[in-house]
Amino acid sequence: MKNLHDILKKENYKKVKFKITKTQHLLIKAKINGVVGNFILDTGASNSCIGFESVDLFLLEAKKSKTKASGAGATGMFTQLATRNQLQLGSWKDISFNIVIFDLSHVNEALKQHKAKPVHGIIGADVLMKGRAIVDYYNHYLYLLK
Repeated sequence: MKNLHDILKKENYKKVKFKITKTQHLLIKAKINGVVGNFILDTGASNSCIGFESVDLFLLEAKKSKTKASGAGATGMFTQLATRNQLQLGSWKDISFNIVIFDLSHVNEALKQHKAKPVHGIIGADVLMKGRAIVDYYNHYLYLLK
């Protein structure tokens, strides 16, 4: 059988490297509005999100949202929304990217307790579905179609 990379390259998938942290999270670099940050790649997160403290860094225009966020260890959290942003993962791009903004301090506190570096946010299933993602855990690559 052919190498997975060769097959996906022929199908025009873009390859993006990720790292596996001490805490077994998948860590990926992403550019939002031209600014690079560290993100957890989370197939279980329905939406991509960023912490309130990173709004200015990524040049986001936060708007009110009625949606309450919930995740591992936290529920009913206040959120904001930033629409029509540019996202880049490797050479894959989304020029109309919406991102949820909420308090990520509980995530970063848990990472700190394990002596892992904090993250700016989470890349979730919204991006993975849009890019028809394939995650190669063994070789540490995310493949996205555009």
